[in-house]
Amino acid sequence: MSCAQVVRVLQAYLDGEMDDVTALRVRAHLDDCRDCGLEARTYREIKNALVRQERPDARAVARLRGFGESLLQPAPGDRRDRTPGG
Repeated sequence: MSCAQVVRVLQAYLDGEMDDVTALRVRAHLDDCRDCGLEARTYREIKNALVRQERPDARAVARLRGFGESLLQPAPGDRRDRTPGG
């Protein structure tokens, strides 16, 4: 497999969501390719850190909630916030 092919399927590989033949091909590439192997290790470390987190960081949740709410607000001058015909 090429690096581009591995990058496209890396998340599925790490999540165990692919057939055995493809998984073996990805594993072989990761063993031989330092860059892709490092990428896979980085993804695993991030995933493991998220799994270990018992409660989400309250500040991060507040920031995310605020961002989501800001997306629901019409921008100033946005025609969608005006009544029809107005």
